[in-house]
Amino acid sequence: MASKTLISNKLRSSLTMLGIIIGNASVITLVGLGRGAQTLARNQLSNLGANVLFIVPGNNDTRRRGIAFPKNLVIEDAIAIKKQVPSVKQVAPQISANEVVQSNSKSLSISIAGVSPEFLTVRSFEINKGRFISENDLTGAKSIVVIGPDLEKEFFPNKSSLGEKIRIKDHSYEIVGVLEPKGAVFGNNQDKNAYIPISTMVNRITGKDPTYGISLSFISVEAINKDKTGAAKFQITNLLRQRHKILRDDDFAVRSQEDALNIVTNITSGLTFLLAGIGAVSLVVGGIGIMNIMLVSVSERTEEIGLRKAIGAKQNDILIQFLFEALILSVIGGLIGTFTGLSGVFIVGVVTPLPASVSISTSISTMLISGSIGLIFGVLPAKRASELDPIVALRSL
Repeated sequence: MASKTLISNKLRSSLTMLGIIIGNASVITLVGLGRGAQTLARNQLSNLGANVLFIVPGNNDTRRRGIAFPKNLVIEDAIAIKKQVPSVKQVAPQISANEVVQSNSKSLSISIAGVSPEFLTVRSFEINKGRFISENDLTGAKSIVVIGPDLEKEFFPNKSSLGEKIRIKDHSYEIVGVLEPKGAVFGNNQDKNAYIPISTMVNRITGKDPTYGISLSFISVEAINKDKTGAAKFQITNLLRQRHKILRDDDFAVRSQEDALNIVTNITSGLTFLLAGIGAVSLVVGGIGIMNIMLVSVSERTEEIGLRKAIGAKQNDILIQFLFEALILSVIGGLIGTFTGLSGVFIVGVVTPLPASVSISTSISTMLISGSIGLIFGVLPAKRASELDPIVALRSL
Protein backbone atom coordinates (compact mmCIF):
# COMPACT_ATOMS: atom_id res chain seq x y z
CA MET A 1 0.00 0.00 0.00
CA ALA A 2 2.87 2.41 0.83
CA SER A 3 4.53 1.64 -2.53
CA LYS A 4 1.29 2.13 -4.49
CA THR A 5 0.64 5.44 -2.76
CA LEU A 6 4.13 6.73 -3.63
CA ILE A 7 3.88 5.53 -7.23
CA SER A 8 0.54 7.29 -7.68
CA ASN A 9 2.28 10.58 -6.77
CA LYS A 10 5.47 10.24 -8.80
CA LEU A 11 6.38 13.95 -8.96
CA ARG A 12 5.85 14.52 -5.25
CA SER A 13 7.81 11.38 -4.38
CA SER A 14 10.68 12.38 -6.68
CA LEU A 15 10.93 15.88 -5.23
CA THR A 16 10.79 14.45 -1.69
CA MET A 17 13.68 12.11 -2.46
CA LEU A 18 15.76 14.90 -3.99
CA GLY A 19 17.07 16.11 -0.63
CA ILE A 20 18.23 12.61 0.34
CA ILE A 21 19.79 12.08 -3.11
CA ILE A 22 21.76 15.33 -2.86
CA GLY A 23 22.76 14.59 0.73
CA ASN A 24 24.06 11.09 0.02
CA ALA A 25 25.85 12.17 -3.14
CA SER A 26 27.44 15.10 -1.28
CA VAL A 27 28.70 12.97 1.61
CA ILE A 28 30.23 10.29 -0.61
CA THR A 29 31.77 12.74 -3.10
CA LEU A 30 33.26 15.00 -0.42
CA VAL A 31 34.61 12.08 1.60
CA GLY A 32 36.10 10.66 -1.59
CA LEU A 33 37.81 13.98 -2.33
CA GLY A 34 39.18 14.16 1.21
CA ARG A 35 40.56 10.62 1.03
CA GLY A 36 42.03 11.38 -2.39
CA ALA A 37 43.82 14.46 -1.04
CA GLN A 38 45.24 12.38 1.80
CA THR A 39 46.44 9.64 -0.56
CA LEU A 40 47.98 12.17 -2.95
CA ALA A 41 49.87 13.88 -0.12
CA ARG A 42 51.15 10.54 1.20
CA ASN A 43 52.31 9.48 -2.26
CA GLN A 44 54.17 12.74 -2.76
CA LEU A 45 55.83 12.59 0.66
CA SER A 46 56.95 9.00 0.07
CA ASN A 47 59.21 10.38 -2.70
CA LEU A 48 61.25 12.27 -0.13
CA GLY A 49 62.88 9.11 1.21
CA ALA A 50 62.25 7.09 4.36
CA ASN A 51 65.56 7.97 6.08
CA VAL A 52 65.64 11.66 5.20
CA LEU A 53 65.51 14.55 7.67
CA PHE A 54 65.00 18.18 6.68
CA ILE A 55 66.54 21.02 8.66
CA VAL A 56 64.89 24.37 7.97
CA PRO A 57 65.49 27.86 9.39
CA GLY A 58 62.87 29.34 11.69
CA ASN A 59 60.84 27.64 14.43
CA ASN A 60 57.16 26.68 14.56
CA ASP A 61 56.14 30.08 15.94
CA THR A 62 57.68 32.04 13.07
CA ARG A 63 56.09 29.69 10.54
CA ARG A 64 52.63 30.02 12.11
CA ARG A 65 52.83 33.83 12.11
CA GLY A 66 54.25 34.00 8.59
CA ILE A 67 57.41 35.81 9.68
CA ALA A 68 60.26 35.82 7.14
CA PHE A 69 62.59 32.93 7.86
CA PRO A 70 65.94 33.92 9.37
CA LYS A 71 69.13 33.32 7.38
CA ASN A 72 71.04 31.72 10.23
CA LEU A 73 71.16 28.19 8.76
CA VAL A 74 74.54 28.29 7.04
CA ILE A 75 76.88 26.04 5.07
CA GLU A 76 79.08 25.57 8.16
CA ASP A 77 76.10 23.92 9.92
CA ALA A 78 75.89 21.33 7.13
CA ILE A 79 79.63 20.66 7.35
CA ALA A 80 79.43 20.27 11.13
CA ILE A 81 76.52 17.83 10.88
CA LYS A 82 78.42 15.71 8.37
CA LYS A 83 81.54 15.57 10.55
CA GLN A 84 80.09 15.35 14.06
CA VAL A 85 76.82 13.40 13.89
CA PRO A 86 77.59 9.65 13.83
CA SER A 87 74.08 8.50 12.83
CA VAL A 88 74.14 10.58 9.63
CA LYS A 89 75.19 9.00 6.34
CA GLN A 90 75.10 11.96 3.93
CA VAL A 91 74.32 15.69 4.08
CA ALA A 92 72.98 17.76 1.17
CA PRO A 93 72.78 21.54 1.73
CA GLN A 94 70.49 23.45 -0.63
CA ILE A 95 69.78 27.06 -1.64
CA SER A 96 66.58 27.67 -3.58
CA ALA A 97 65.39 30.71 -5.52
CA ASN A 98 62.87 31.51 -8.22
CA GLU A 99 64.48 32.85 -11.39
CA VAL A 100 63.59 33.38 -15.03
CA VAL A 101 65.19 30.80 -17.31
CA GLN A 102 65.58 31.50 -21.03
CA SER A 103 66.31 29.35 -24.04
CA ASN A 104 66.11 30.75 -27.57
CA SER A 105 62.96 32.90 -27.57
CA LYS A 106 61.20 31.14 -24.69
CA SER A 107 61.39 32.06 -21.00
CA LEU A 108 59.95 30.50 -17.85
CA SER A 109 59.95 31.40 -14.16
CA ILE A 110 61.04 28.26 -12.29
CA SER A 111 62.71 27.14 -9.08
CA ILE A 112 66.52 27.01 -9.23
CA ALA A 113 68.30 24.94 -6.59
CA GLY A 114 71.97 25.18 -5.71
CA VAL A 115 72.97 21.71 -4.51
CA SER A 116 75.94 19.45 -3.86
CA PRO A 117 76.64 16.03 -5.45
CA GLU A 118 75.08 14.31 -2.40
CA PHE A 119 71.68 15.72 -3.30
CA LEU A 120 71.08 13.00 -5.91
CA THR A 121 71.29 10.06 -3.47
CA VAL A 122 69.94 11.80 -0.35
CA ARG A 123 66.74 12.84 -2.13
CA SER A 124 66.48 9.58 -4.15
CA PHE A 125 66.65 11.27 -7.56
CA GLU A 126 67.88 9.35 -10.60
CA ILE A 127 69.62 10.48 -13.78
CA ASN A 128 67.80 9.77 -17.04
CA LYS A 129 70.64 10.89 -19.33
CA GLY A 130 73.92 12.66 -18.93
CA ARG A 131 75.37 13.14 -15.44
CA PHE A 132 74.77 14.99 -12.19
CA ILE A 133 76.80 17.71 -10.50
CA SER A 134 80.31 16.54 -9.50
CA GLU A 135 82.88 17.70 -6.93
CA ASN A 136 84.88 19.35 -9.73
CA ASP A 137 81.80 21.37 -10.71
CA LEU A 138 81.40 22.39 -7.08
CA THR A 139 85.07 23.34 -6.60
CA GLY A 140 85.28 25.33 -9.82
CA ALA A 141 81.80 26.89 -9.48
CA LYS A 142 81.17 25.79 -13.07
CA SER A 143 78.33 27.04 -15.24
CA ILE A 144 76.58 23.71 -15.67
CA VAL A 145 72.96 22.75 -14.96
CA VAL A 146 70.91 19.58 -14.52
CA ILE A 147 67.23 19.94 -15.42
CA GLY A 148 63.99 18.08 -14.81
CA PRO A 149 62.24 16.17 -17.63
CA ASP A 150 59.32 18.62 -17.83
CA LEU A 151 61.71 21.51 -18.27
CA GLU A 152 63.45 19.66 -21.10
CA LYS A 153 60.08 19.17 -22.83
CA GLU A 154 59.32 22.88 -22.51
CA PHE A 155 62.61 24.07 -24.04
CA PHE A 156 63.68 21.16 -26.26
CA PRO A 157 60.55 19.20 -27.26
CA ASN A 158 62.04 17.65 -30.40
CA LYS A 159 65.65 16.96 -29.45
CA SER A 160 67.98 16.05 -26.62
CA SER A 161 68.93 18.91 -24.33
CA LEU A 162 72.41 17.59 -23.46
CA GLY A 163 75.05 20.12 -24.44
CA GLU A 164 72.49 22.86 -25.06
CA LYS A 165 72.61 26.22 -23.26
CA ILE A 166 70.07 28.01 -21.11
CA ARG A 167 70.35 31.44 -19.48
CA ILE A 168 69.72 32.03 -15.79
CA LYS A 169 69.98 35.61 -14.52
CA ASP A 170 72.13 36.85 -17.42
CA HIS A 171 74.53 33.88 -17.31
CA SER A 172 74.73 30.96 -19.71
CA TYR A 173 74.70 27.38 -18.38
CA GLU A 174 75.42 24.13 -20.21
CA ILE A 175 72.95 21.28 -19.66
CA VAL A 176 74.91 18.20 -18.58
CA GLY A 177 72.08 15.99 -17.33
CA VAL A 178 68.35 15.32 -17.24
CA LEU A 179 66.64 13.72 -14.22
CA GLU A 180 64.10 10.93 -14.16
CA PRO A 181 60.49 12.03 -13.42
CA LYS A 182 59.97 12.61 -9.71
CA GLY A 183 56.57 14.27 -9.40
CA ALA A 184 55.33 17.15 -7.27
CA VAL A 185 55.62 17.80 -3.54
CA PHE A 186 53.24 20.31 -1.93
CA GLY A 187 52.47 21.93 -5.27
CA ASN A 188 56.12 22.20 -6.36
CA ASN A 189 56.70 20.33 -9.61
CA GLN A 190 60.18 18.89 -9.11
CA ASP A 191 60.30 17.83 -12.75
CA LYS A 192 60.30 21.47 -13.82
CA ASN A 193 63.21 22.55 -11.59
CA ALA A 194 66.84 23.21 -12.49
CA TYR A 195 69.86 22.28 -10.35
CA ILE A 196 73.26 24.00 -10.38
CA PRO A 197 76.35 23.69 -8.13
CA ILE A 198 75.75 25.40 -4.79
CA SER A 199 79.00 27.37 -5.21
CA THR A 200 77.74 28.73 -8.54
CA MET A 201 74.42 29.58 -6.90
CA VAL A 202 76.22 31.68 -4.27
CA ASN A 203 78.59 33.41 -6.71
CA ARG A 204 76.04 34.31 -9.40
CA ILE A 205 72.53 34.35 -7.94
CA THR A 206 72.06 34.63 -4.17
CA GLY A 207 75.39 35.95 -2.89
CA LYS A 208 76.57 35.84 0.73
CA ASP A 209 74.77 37.30 3.69
CA PRO A 210 76.97 39.96 5.35
CA THR A 211 76.09 38.66 8.82
CA TYR A 212 75.86 34.89 8.48
CA GLY A 213 77.76 34.07 5.28
CA ILE A 214 76.35 31.42 2.95
CA SER A 215 72.75 31.07 4.12
CA LEU A 216 70.86 27.89 3.19
CA SER A 217 67.21 27.32 2.38
CA PHE A 218 67.36 23.95 4.11
CA ILE A 219 69.58 20.93 4.67
CA SER A 220 68.61 17.40 3.64
CA VAL A 221 70.16 14.71 5.82
CA GLU A 222 70.15 10.95 5.18
CA ALA A 223 70.35 8.79 8.31
CA ILE A 224 72.32 5.54 8.28
CA ASN A 225 69.04 3.62 8.27
CA LYS A 226 65.39 4.10 9.17
CA ASP A 227 65.94 3.05 12.78
CA LYS A 228 68.54 5.80 13.23
CA THR A 229 66.34 8.72 12.15
CA GLY A 230 65.24 9.40 15.73
CA ALA A 231 68.82 9.40 16.99
CA ALA A 232 69.96 11.57 14.08
CA LYS A 233 67.19 14.10 14.80
CA PHE A 234 68.19 14.28 18.48
CA GLN A 235 71.90 14.63 17.75
CA ILE A 236 71.39 17.26 15.04
CA THR A 237 69.15 19.30 17.32
CA ASN A 238 71.72 19.28 20.13
CA LEU A 239 74.58 20.16 17.77
CA LEU A 240 72.75 23.12 16.20
CA ARG A 241 71.68 24.40 19.61
CA GLN A 242 75.34 24.48 20.63
CA ARG A 243 76.46 26.10 17.37
CA HIS A 244 73.71 28.75 17.45
CA LYS A 245 74.17 29.33 21.22
CA ILE A 246 70.47 28.78 21.87
CA LEU A 247 69.22 29.14 25.44
CA ARG A 248 65.45 29.15 24.91
CA ASP A 249 63.54 28.75 21.63
CA ASP A 250 65.21 27.05 18.67
CA ASP A 251 65.78 29.14 15.54
CA PHE A 252 65.52 26.04 13.34
CA ALA A 253 63.35 22.95 12.95
CA VAL A 254 64.23 19.33 12.16
CA ARG A 255 61.51 17.43 10.30
CA SER A 256 61.33 13.81 9.19
CA GLN A 257 59.11 12.20 6.58
CA GLU A 258 57.09 10.68 9.41
CA ASP A 259 56.52 14.14 10.95
CA ALA A 260 55.33 15.46 7.61
CA LEU A 261 53.06 12.45 7.12
CA ASN A 262 51.52 12.95 10.57
CA ILE A 263 50.87 16.63 9.88
CA VAL A 264 49.34 15.91 6.49
CA THR A 265 47.24 13.05 7.92
CA ASN A 266 45.86 15.28 10.67
CA ILE A 267 45.04 18.08 8.25
CA THR A 268 43.45 15.88 5.60
CA SER A 269 41.52 13.84 8.20
CA GLY A 270 40.11 17.04 9.64
CA LEU A 271 39.28 18.22 6.13
CA THR A 272 37.54 14.92 5.37
CA PHE A 273 35.43 15.14 8.52
CA LEU A 274 34.56 18.75 7.73
CA LEU A 275 33.48 17.85 4.21
CA ALA A 276 31.48 14.89 5.51
CA GLY A 277 29.77 17.21 8.00
CA ILE A 278 28.82 19.60 5.20
CA GLY A 279 27.32 16.68 3.28
CA ALA A 280 25.50 15.48 6.42
CA VAL A 281 23.73 18.84 6.63
CA SER A 282 22.25 18.08 3.21
CA LEU A 283 20.98 14.76 4.54
CA VAL A 284 19.29 16.48 7.46
CA VAL A 285 17.70 18.99 5.08
CA GLY A 286 16.50 16.05 2.99
CA GLY A 287 14.97 14.48 6.11
CA ILE A 288 13.16 17.71 6.92
CA GLY A 289 11.86 17.73 3.35
CA ILE A 290 10.44 14.23 3.82
CA MET A 291 8.73 15.29 7.05
CA ASN A 292 7.19 18.41 5.49
CA ILE A 293 5.85 16.62 2.42
CA MET A 294 4.44 13.77 4.50
CA LEU A 295 2.71 16.22 6.86
CA VAL A 296 1.03 17.74 3.82
CA SER A 297 0.19 14.23 2.63
CA VAL A 298 -1.50 13.44 5.96
CA SER A 299 -3.71 16.50 5.58
CA GLU A 300 -4.64 15.55 2.02
CA ARG A 301 -5.34 11.91 2.90
CA THR A 302 -7.65 12.55 5.85
CA GLU A 303 -10.56 10.76 4.14
CA GLU A 304 -8.43 7.69 3.38
CA ILE A 305 -7.25 7.47 6.99
CA GLY A 306 -10.81 7.90 8.29
CA LEU A 307 -12.18 5.14 6.03
CA ARG A 308 -9.39 2.74 6.96
CA LYS A 309 -9.99 3.31 10.66
CA ALA A 310 -13.75 2.99 10.18
CA ILE A 311 -13.39 -0.50 8.71
CA GLY A 312 -11.07 -1.70 11.47
CA ALA A 313 -7.53 -0.39 10.86
CA LYS A 314 -5.67 0.15 14.11
CA GLN A 315 -3.34 3.02 14.98
CA ASN A 316 -0.30 0.76 14.47
CA ASP A 317 -1.47 -0.12 10.94
CA ILE A 318 -1.65 3.55 9.95
CA LEU A 319 1.63 4.30 11.75
CA ILE A 320 3.48 1.45 9.98
CA GLN A 321 2.11 2.45 6.55
CA PHE A 322 3.35 6.04 6.83
CA LEU A 323 6.67 4.92 8.30
CA PHE A 324 7.13 2.57 5.37
CA GLU A 325 6.44 5.41 2.97
CA ALA A 326 9.15 7.50 4.64
CA LEU A 327 11.53 4.54 4.68
CA ILE A 328 10.96 3.74 1.00
CA LEU A 329 11.60 7.36 0.03
CA SER A 330 14.81 7.57 2.05
CA VAL A 331 16.17 4.17 0.94
CA ILE A 332 15.52 4.73 -2.77
CA GLY A 333 16.87 8.27 -2.50
CA GLY A 334 19.89 6.90 -0.64
CA LEU A 335 20.57 4.32 -3.35
CA ILE A 336 20.34 6.90 -6.13
CA GLY A 337 22.48 9.35 -4.14
CA THR A 338 25.10 6.70 -3.40
CA PHE A 339 25.34 5.72 -7.04
CA THR A 340 25.59 9.39 -8.04
CA GLY A 341 28.29 10.05 -5.45
CA LEU A 342 30.33 7.00 -6.48
CA SER A 343 30.07 8.08 -10.11
CA GLY A 344 31.30 11.53 -9.19
CA VAL A 345 34.26 10.10 -7.26
CA PHE A 346 35.13 7.83 -10.21
CA ILE A 347 35.02 10.74 -12.66
CA VAL A 348 37.26 12.87 -10.40
CA GLY A 349 39.75 10.00 -10.15
CA VAL A 350 39.85 9.61 -13.94
CA VAL A 351 40.01 13.22 -15.12
CA THR A 352 42.21 14.70 -12.35
CA PRO A 353 45.46 13.62 -10.65
CA LEU A 354 43.56 13.32 -7.35
CA PRO A 355 43.21 9.59 -6.50
CA ALA A 356 39.70 10.00 -5.06
CA SER A 357 38.21 6.83 -3.55
CA VAL A 358 35.47 5.75 -1.17
CA SER A 359 35.50 2.62 0.96
CA ILE A 360 32.63 0.14 0.97
CA SER A 361 32.08 0.80 4.68
CA THR A 362 31.57 4.52 3.98
CA SER A 363 28.99 3.79 1.29
CA ILE A 364 27.10 1.34 3.53
CA SER A 365 27.23 3.74 6.49
CA THR A 366 25.83 6.57 4.37
CA MET A 367 23.00 4.30 3.21
CA LEU A 368 22.15 3.31 6.78
CA ILE A 369 22.21 6.95 7.90
CA SER A 370 19.90 8.04 5.08
CA GLY A 371 17.48 5.21 5.94
CA SER A 372 17.57 6.18 9.60
CA ILE A 373 16.88 9.81 8.72
CA GLY A 374 13.80 8.73 6.78
CA LEU A 375 12.48 6.83 9.77
CA ILE A 376 13.30 9.58 12.27
CA PHE A 377 11.70 12.39 10.27
CA GLY A 378 8.79 10.17 9.26
CA VAL A 379 7.77 9.48 12.86
CA LEU A 380 5.92 12.79 13.40
CA PRO A 381 3.73 12.57 10.26
CA ALA A 382 3.07 8.87 10.89
CA LYS A 383 2.14 9.53 14.51
CA ARG A 384 -0.17 12.38 13.50
CA ALA A 385 -1.85 10.17 10.90
CA SER A 386 -2.29 7.26 13.31
CA GLU A 387 -3.83 9.46 16.02
CA LEU A 388 -6.36 11.05 13.68
CA ASP A 389 -9.94 10.73 14.97
CA PRO A 390 -11.88 8.63 12.42
CA ILE A 391 -15.14 10.55 13.08
CA VAL A 392 -13.43 13.88 12.35
CA ALA A 393 -11.78 12.36 9.28
CA LEU A 394 -15.09 10.98 7.94
CA ARG A 395 -16.78 14.38 8.26
CA SER A 396 -14.56 15.69 5.46
CA LEU A 397 -16.09 13.24 2.97
